[in-house]
This record gives sequence, structure tokens and C-alpha cells, in this order.
Amino acid sequence: MFESLTERLQGAFKRLSGKGKLSQKDVRAGLKEIRMALLEADVHYQVVKDFVRDVQQDALGEGILTGLNPAQQIVKLVHEQLVRLLGDQAVPINESSRPPTVIMLCGLQGSGKTTTSGKLASALQRQGKRPLLCATDVYRPAAIEQLRQVADQVGADVFTMGENDPVAIAKAAYAHAGPAGLNPLIIDTAGRLQVDDEMMAEAAAIEGSFDEVETLLVVDAMTGQDAVNIAHGFADSLDLDGVILTKLDSDARGGAALSVRAVTGVPIKFVTVSERMDGLEVFHPDRMAQRILGMGDVLTLVERAQQAVDADEARELQEKLVKAEFDLEDFRQHLARVRSMGPLDQLVKMMPGAGQLAGMMPDEIDERELDVVDAIINSMTREERSYPEILNASRKRRVARGSGTSVQDVNVLLKEYKQLSAMMASMAKGKGFSIGGLKFGAPE
Repeated sequence: MFESLTERLQGAFKRLSGKGKLSQKDVRAGLKEIRMALLEADVHYQVVKDFVRDVQQDALGEGILTGLNPAQQIVKLVHEQLVRLLGDQAVPINESSRPPTVIMLCGLQGSGKTTTSGKLASALQRQGKRPLLCATDVYRPAAIEQLRQVADQVGADVFTMGENDPVAIAKAAYAHAGPAGLNPLIIDTAGRLQVDDEMMAEAAAIEGSFDEVETLLVVDAMTGQDAVNIAHGFADSLDLDGVILTKLDSDARGGAALSVRAVTGVPIKFVTVSERMDGLEVFHPDRMAQRILGMGDVLTLVERAQQAVDADEARELQEKLVKAEFDLEDFRQHLARVRSMGPLDQLVKMMPGAGQLAGMMPDEIDERELDVVDAIINSMTREERSYPEILNASRKRRVARGSGTSVQDVNVLLKEYKQLSAMMASMAKGKGFSIGGLKFGAPE
């Protein structure tokens, strides 16, 4: 989402750093570029105005221009201001003093409420909770069935009462959740094509039927500045506790993410980063600011890796690498774990210094190529996976026929496997490695 904005900001910083010493005129020219980049990213104009003013005051008022590396100091100021703009720190769900916690999702039709309900349930399950999904959208055709299907995908319980009064359905679901040991209760409310009195009155009635309720507004990040108007419309009638931004993996310009928190005062609590049911993440303002500035996001990358690979598997893999026992079956399993962490192009952009590799990598990573790798390895016998050196011309032809590929594809895979295993073995032994002349140090 922020790719274009990141490129514009990095361009502005590069021009500042190329000047050595900076004058007030240089700073103002650089901030003008930053202002244009933010406006083109569809950030609310008042947010941009305040952002640039605050950065300029800090840059010109703290002796930065006379200090060491003034351009780097301005990057630091922009980063700090982005973090403040996005909300300083992650904000958790407010849990009820007496379970079950009630989480009500509201938003316009098409914002992704129903799918987000399932993604939120999946995320809470990973925390050891047993959520209950409740269907109160009795107007949209097949809405109840859609929630059932979403619940089935994540293995969560679902509560429905057909096309009854939504408030009565929510109360009945709450009464069911407690004795059943289900917590939290996630209520999927009805939406409309635009904010209207009828929708807001119904949502307010559901919200008012509970002593404690966490009300989260689901906003499509692709709506740009309209997201701010939508948030204002809901905030006027509901006591919003937070926002969930959907479709952060889209090619939208990112204005919604940078505007909602500043204009409404409501924190962004979660974002969805893929269409998969595990594609919901806690929103960390500092990490998002790092991504926007092209600094990577190591912490999120580590968290995803920890979910994909447990400690015992990691130790076993390292032992195999050190002993040069990393075979094609391990290679296949390793790729499967990496793919479970999310789209590969997202993972690459989370790596610090990924911008340095931009010229060496394609703009988009075609994950279908990994399907080809999987097919080739699956067409091998167990012996061939363990000892790929026995793959002679005849065996390669058989593998190619079985996987629907060519012998050339098989040869390319074997070459890439040898390069990767050598690189990983070097890292496992505490050494660095290089790619295209770039040196990478050993892990600390």
C-alpha cells in the first residue's frame, strides 16, 4: 500500500543527505516534497499541514542543522512524527470485567466486516480463547450463511437465530456464550452502502444492550480520505473504541491509515494484510512508520516466523545445516513454512535494507513458481530427495514428466537448492554470506 509513498519519501531524504550541510531553505524544500508525497497518498490535508509544521518546528528549533548528520536527524524526526500520527503504541482490546467480552464490529457494507469477524476469531484462538461469532445482519442476502462459512474455516462457534430482531439475537448470543464457556462474543452487525440513521440506530441499540462492549469500526483502507468521513459518521452515534483497517495489502495510496487516527482520535487496533483467515495483525504504529520509511519491520517478521516454526524444529534444522544433511525434503518443508508466514513480497519488504536489493529482485514475486518447485520435489522418490546427486539424466526426465515441467526446470531447482543450502549452512556455522556483491553478517 505504501510503496509509492515510501519511494517519494526516500527520494526526498536522499536529496537532503546528498547536500552535506543543510540550510533552512534546504529543509523547507525537503519538507515541501514530503508534503506533496503525503497529499498524493490521499492523506487528509489538515493532517499533512500539521505533520509538516511539527517536523519543521523540530528541525529548525533544536539546532539540528548545526549538528552531525542533519539529514539523518530529519529522517529521525519524520519517523517520530509518523509514530505519533499513527497512535504512539499498539492498543489492545478492552476486555470485560465479567466475561464474555462483547466485541461489536460495525461499518459500511463491503468494508469486510464478516470476513474480518472470522480473522479476528482466528487471531483470538491463537491466544487460547474460544470466540463465539454472532450473526445480526438479517438484511443482506446470504449474510448469515457467509458468517457460518467463515466460522467453519477458522473452527469457531457461531450463533444465529434467522431473521429476528438483531438486538434480541445479540442478547441471546450473550446468554449462550457464558454458560458454554465461549469468550469473547464477536457480533457481526449489518451495514449499508452509506451512513444512514436506520443503520446507526440499530448499531447503537445493540451497543446499548450491554454494560460493557468493545465497539470496533471496520474501514476499507482503499476508501482513502472517505474513511475519515465514515469514521466521523459512526463516531457521532457510537462510542467507538477502535478501528480495524482492511485491505492493507492492496495497492491503495494509504491515506486512510495515516488520517483516521489523527482526525478522529480513535486508535487503529488491527489491520488485515491478506485474504487468508490468518491475515489479521495487531497494529503497531512504530512498525508501520518503519515500513513507510523503508526501514523494514523485523519484529513482525520474527513474530510470523515464530508462529510458523517452533523452537525444536529450528534447532533440528540448524543441526542438519551444520552437518550438511539439509536435503530436498527439508528444502520443501522449509519453503512451506516460509509461505505460511504470508505473501513473499510482504516478507521481503519487512527485511531491513530491502531497498538495496530492489534492483536484484522482480517487482512482484510469482508464488506460482513455488508451486512448480513443490511439484518437482513431490515427483522424486524419497531416496532422490535425500541424495539429489543420484539424479541422472534418466531420473530427471522421469521427474520432469511427473511434475509437468522440463528437465531444465529440474536443473534450475537443483542449482538453487545447492546455493541455498550452502548459504544457510554458512549462516548456521556463524559466518556471513553475500548476494550480488552485498555482504550480510552472521546472525547475532
